[in-house]
Amino acid sequence: MTRVMFRNAMIWDGTGADAFPADLLVENGRIVTIARTPGQLSGDGATTVECRGMTLMPGLVEGHAHISFGGAIKDSDLGLIPPEEHLLLTMRNAKTLLDHGFTSAYSAATSKLRLDIVIRNEINAGRLPGPRMRAGSPEITVTGGLGDERQQHMYHESFGMIADGVEEITKAVRLCCREGADNIKINISGDDLSPAAHGGLTVMSEAEVMTAVSVARDFGKKINCHARAAGSVKRAVKCGVDVIYHCESADEEALDALESAKDRIFVGPAIGIIYGTLYEGEPFGFTHEMAVKFGMQRILDDSRKVYTELRKRGVRALIGGDYGFAQTPQGTNARDLKHFVDLLGYSPSEALQCGTRLGGQVMGLGDELGMVKEGFIADLLLVNGDPLKDLDMMVHEKNLVVIMKDGELYKDQSASLAAQRQAA
Repeated sequence: MTRVMFRNAMIWDGTGADAFPADLLVENGRIVTIARTPGQLSGDGATTVECRGMTLMPGLVEGHAHISFGGAIKDSDLGLIPPEEHLLLTMRNAKTLLDHGFTSAYSAATSKLRLDIVIRNEINAGRLPGPRMRAGSPEITVTGGLGDERQQHMYHESFGMIADGVEEITKAVRLCCREGADNIKINISGDDLSPAAHGGLTVMSEAEVMTAVSVARDFGKKINCHARAAGSVKRAVKCGVDVIYHCESADEEALDALESAKDRIFVGPAIGIIYGTLYEGEPFGFTHEMAVKFGMQRILDDSRKVYTELRKRGVRALIGGDYGFAQTPQGTNARDLKHFVDLLGYSPSEALQCGTRLGGQVMGLGDELGMVKEGFIADLLLVNGDPLKDLDMMVHEKNLVVIMKDGELYKDQSASLAAQRQAA
């Protein structure tokens, strides 16, 4: 029986309420007691973590995870990594996410069919360190859509799974379900960095989208989509997609559709890749002028307008900004929290809720994950500081004094930090 006592913590519970002082007891992977009068809770037989007023909060949830992506400059790079090296890369990325406080990850897509699945299984078996995962499928796309990197004159591995028409879509989704994917990804629109179909085009037909959703439902899976064009957003809502990424071109009709489905769907702006390409892409061949030409400034401006409106309408948004490219390296995922505030107008508390409470909901565990509440899974972070005053601190693993997943202390530097303070 594993028992851990967090003593004298300042708890931010993920509900949006103010932080409060308390002691907290974890037993058998769950939060069993929260005592708002510090010093009154017995920790007999428990490992004690002296918090000294530091912030105790829920573990972060990466809502647009690509753990098999690692330093790619172009989408086509993802298909060129040999499978052996790709597996090792994905293993390292999973550990990197956990090291940076992401105790759960909702996969937006993988770049080879079984990469997410194998890593998820190894994490669940306790043989690899990493976040709790919902494993993603490859990005299912149509000929010419985002993810179709093939070349007519030579064989070229593509990171997308190409399927045209309802029969091929059916087979592709069934294959992903057979292999064990939890989330199915479809690319309904193009993308401004895609060679054949720009982001304003809706390239997957309504029949194809409806088929993908129906087959995923038959297997009890969730379905995500890439949807930049207004038409693709409306198509996604109409057909029953669960998580709709991007959405920056949503018109009034699309906004109304998203609002009408707000209790069922989630959206994700994936703003990190846009910011990174605009302002930090030059070392990787993206000058600011090139990024503007490719539409990144427009996407950023449109995202600000759309997500301001979606926030007002109560549509649930997830952090996760396509991390895993050269300009958005794995381990910097928590930058999305500050991006939500600076670029999209969320308050610090709202941004943190997008990365905790709402993350628990998209994981399908809204009644037991993503908040610091009695009975909830003990995925916890002890942060040396107040994230509500400085969200940047969440990016740096040195500020994460304790990382707990499933009630187990993955990282505990509380004693060494106390010793450093005494020595000073």
